[in-house]
Amino acid sequence: MLTDVYKAKLEEFRAETSEKSEAGTRLSLLFDGGVFNRLYAGEKNGESPAGVIAAYGYVDGSPVYAFSQDKNIKGGAVSLAHASKICRVYELASKNGLPVVGIFDSNGAFIEQGASVIGAYGEMLMHTGNLSGVVPQISVICGVCSGSSALIACSADFVIATQNSELYINPSEKNPSDIISVNAKDDSEALSTARKLISTLPANNISPAPEFEFEYNNADAEGDAYQIAAAVADTGSVIELNGDSGSASYTAVARIGGSAAGIISTNKSGDRLSSEDASKLARFVRICDAFSIPIVTFIDTEGFDPDCDIREIVRLAGAYTEATTLKIAVFTGRAYGSAAVVFNAGNSDIVYSYADAVISPIDPVTAVEFLMHDRLKGAKDLAAERNRLALEYSENRASAFNAAGMGFVTEIITSGEARDKLISVLEVMSGKRLNKRLPKKHGNY
Repeated sequence: MLTDVYKAKLEEFRAETSEKSEAGTRLSLLFDGGVFNRLYAGEKNGESPAGVIAAYGYVDGSPVYAFSQDKNIKGGAVSLAHASKICRVYELASKNGLPVVGIFDSNGAFIEQGASVIGAYGEMLMHTGNLSGVVPQISVICGVCSGSSALIACSADFVIATQNSELYINPSEKNPSDIISVNAKDDSEALSTARKLISTLPANNISPAPEFEFEYNNADAEGDAYQIAAAVADTGSVIELNGDSGSASYTAVARIGGSAAGIISTNKSGDRLSSEDASKLARFVRICDAFSIPIVTFIDTEGFDPDCDIREIVRLAGAYTEATTLKIAVFTGRAYGSAAVVFNAGNSDIVYSYADAVISPIDPVTAVEFLMHDRLKGAKDLAAERNRLALEYSENRASAFNAAGMGFVTEIITSGEARDKLISVLEVMSGKRLNKRLPKKHGNY
C-alpha cells in the first residue's frame, strides 16, 4: 500500500509526463486505440521534463517505436536529456528490428547547454544514419523543424509534413518539395498516413512485408500514371510519394494482390524527365531495395530533358543496376534512347510490353532521318511523309514484337492483363535471392 507521500509523487510524475499533452495526443493518433507505453518518462532537463515523449505501441497490430516533441515544454528545445531519450528510442528500434516514427515540433536547441548540444545532435544523426536501410523511419513534421533537427528528420525514409509545419535548414527555403514525401492538411491526416505506410512496409530489412486480403477495381491499366496505379493496385492501398517533386514522374507504395510493391511511372505529365525526376526516382528505388520491396516500373517517355544533369541520370541508372530486389518493367508506350536503357538496363527480372509500345534507341522521327532519308526525296509533303515513315518504323523495327523476337521483352500483354500478370510474378518470385555482386564497400553514383 502506497503512503500518501508516494501517491503524491506518483501523481506529480504522471502529470508531468501526461499523454494528454499535444505531443501525447499525436502519439494517440499513431497507435492502435490511442494506447501507447511511455519510455524514460521521468527523465528531466534540470527541473523541467525533457520536452519529448518516447513510447512504443502497436500500429495495425505490429509493434512500433516513436517519439513526439513537446513544444509546450520550453518550446520543445533539444537538450541533452531530450536527445538522450530520442537516441535510446533509436537503440531499442535497432535491437528489436522495429520501425521508428519521429514527430517533430521544436523551436530548436537548448542553447543554455552550449556546445554539448552540438554533440547531442551529432549523436542523434549518427543513430538515424546507422538505422537507415535497416528499419523504416518516418518523420512527421507537425510544427517547426529547423536547422540540425531538419537534418535528422530528413534522414528518414519518408517525411510527412502538415499544412502549417515549417521544415527548413535555411529559412529562405521552407518545406522543400524534393524532401517531403507526403503533404497532409493536419496532424490527424499526417499520422493516419504514417499508419498506412507502416502497415505496408516490412518491420525491417530482413522481414517480409505484411500481406493483406484485398479488393480491386476491374479496370485496364492504361492512361496516365494515376490511372495505371489505380488499376493494378488493391483498392485504397496506393500512397503517392513526393508528388510535388519531379512533375514528369510518379512514385508510390501500394499493395498488389495483397503484397507490397513500389510503383514507378514515367507518364505523369507527358513531359520529358528532369534532373528532379531522376533524383526522386533514384532515391525511391534505393528505399524499395533496402527493404526488398519489389519495384514495378511503367515506362512511357520520350526520355530525359536536354537540360537534365547527366550525373542525376547516372545515379538513377546506378540505383536500378545495384538494386537486387525483384524488378518488373512494363513498356506501356514510348521508350526511347537512354530512358529505355536506364529503366530496364537489361537487368529486370521480368519485362512486359503492351502490343502498341514503341521501343527504340532513338525517337522514330530521328530514326527516319538516319535510316530512311532516301525515301523522303521527292515527297510532295515532307512532314507528312516523315510522319508516315516514323509510324512504319514504330510498327516494325521498333515494335514490341520485334523486341520480343530479340529476347528483350519477356511477354507481350494487354493493359487488361497487367494486374493479373503482376500478381503472378509477385507470388512466384517473392523468394528471389540476391543477384551475385562483386564485393565492394559501395558504388560511387
